[in-house]
Amino acid sequence: MTHVLWRGSWAARVRIASGLILMGYVTLHLLNIATVLISPTAFDVFQDARLWLTRSLPGTVVIGAALLAHMVLSLSKVVTGRTLRMPVRDWVQIGLGVLIPLLLVDHMIYTRGAYEMLGVDTMLGYVTRLIWGTQDGWGQAVLLLVTWVHGCIGLHMWLRLTDWWRRWLPVMFGLAVLVPTLSLMGFVVFARVIDGLLSDARAEAAAHAAWNWPDAAGFARLDMAATNTSYVVYAVLGAAAAGFALRRIVAAIAKPIRVHYVDGPSVRAPRNQTILETSQASGVPHTALCGGRGRCTTCRVIIEDGLEDLPPASEAERRSLAAVGAPPNARLACQVRPTAPVTVFRVFDRDGKKGRAHASQGKEARLAVLFLDMRGFTARTDGQLPYDVVFLLNRFFDQIVPPIVAARGTVDKYMGDGLMAVFETDSADSSARAAIEAVQGIGAALDRFNATLASEGGAPVSIGIGVHLGTVVLGEIGAAGQAPRTLIGDTVNFASRLESETKAMGVQALLSIDTLEAAGMAAPEGGLVALSLRGREAPLEALPLTLAADAAGLRAHV
Repeated sequence: MTHVLWRGSWAARVRIASGLILMGYVTLHLLNIATVLISPTAFDVFQDARLWLTRSLPGTVVIGAALLAHMVLSLSKVVTGRTLRMPVRDWVQIGLGVLIPLLLVDHMIYTRGAYEMLGVDTMLGYVTRLIWGTQDGWGQAVLLLVTWVHGCIGLHMWLRLTDWWRRWLPVMFGLAVLVPTLSLMGFVVFARVIDGLLSDARAEAAAHAAWNWPDAAGFARLDMAATNTSYVVYAVLGAAAAGFALRRIVAAIAKPIRVHYVDGPSVRAPRNQTILETSQASGVPHTALCGGRGRCTTCRVIIEDGLEDLPPASEAERRSLAAVGAPPNARLACQVRPTAPVTVFRVFDRDGKKGRAHASQGKEARLAVLFLDMRGFTARTDGQLPYDVVFLLNRFFDQIVPPIVAARGTVDKYMGDGLMAVFETDSADSSARAAIEAVQGIGAALDRFNATLASEGGAPVSIGIGVHLGTVVLGEIGAAGQAPRTLIGDTVNFASRLESETKAMGVQALLSIDTLEAAGMAAPEGGLVALSLRGREAPLEALPLTLAADAAGLRAHV
């Protein structure tokens, strides 16, 4: 299954990859300047390594290609957009992205350009002497901050779909502030030192000779190159703006279509505009956690009418929908562009109420789910007083829940004489291993509980456990203010049905093949059984365990 971070079209993936390369380049640049605060030697060592990487032929090609690809794909995404309504963060990101090439021209020409055209040794001393105390110095400081903030926003928008990023966000935010701060401090310290050292005319002449400082003609060449490059940048940005305006005009002239939202309004929309853009342009609440980039499925809709008139889904869209087990009439609102009237149902619909929007949207994750049920509970408690029944259940749960918690599981809900638990860990692999550990722990705890019952003259308790791993949606489900957090999806249904199958098979537990494979566990030769479960087309292979404690005997697959 494609990782959530790499879902989306090829253009989206290239834009992400190129952005990561550029962010890495900028980070190295800023850290290099910050090493001035350690010592001149540390700066020189870092710079030699950085320039060896970035000014080599492979480094130049990779960074240049990343810069070109990122600019072209980002501009094309803006140009093909059909609406100016978008979240503030997108406006900030676009605005900063437009500023970067305008501010970058002088920096590129007077550093890399001067190195290539005139053979200037463009070390930090040359740069600080060139711009210290000038308006260009302030411009380069702005370039540093604009580029860094633009990259950090992009990184956050990409990584926020993961659990670990949310946990590490405070640390990352601190680093995002610390890195440019140290870089600016290093620049100021170095510039002041250079300014003091070169206050003597002879020292300045010696430094200029060492740097191969450009003469008047050289600076004229650099100035001309900067001017011409700026014209090219303005032309490209102007062409992008003209392209966007032209598309808006054509869309306004063309006969619009009607998009009808189930439980919502019916709006007129330009043809070939995505459903998500139509929602944003019309003020219709529509969830899109990844910002409409096709990297999540929270904007998905069910097409209730007009499915046959829609263009086919791209391979990337099909992969994303398949990853969450979406039905055949589901589409991603950020990817599908209707050309005829269409009726849609928004799967995740924000209600706009404070404190509810984020959690009620749900979160997709690949986790292990465990269902457990006490066998023969009704017959066992028939004729007993209600207080005695409650007492028995609490004693039972007091024994079998601690092993679940110890294995990093959480009891999602109690259902009379049973429960559902989820193992929300960092990865699917660790979730599967935690679930199997919990099964073994439950088996051992049950043996101790039954021994206690036997000493009291009571009959032993029998159980059934079903474990399955797959994609689930976690979120608050229910009326606003009364919505507990739970999980839903086919994975939950199949885990429950595995638990039901244990009764007919006379075993304590059934572990699905998906759980075993994710945990890296090997089933005994011939140990798997194929089960036909309601709601699943193909049989599901599972490993029956006569005793839950037998899970301790499973070995890693080699």
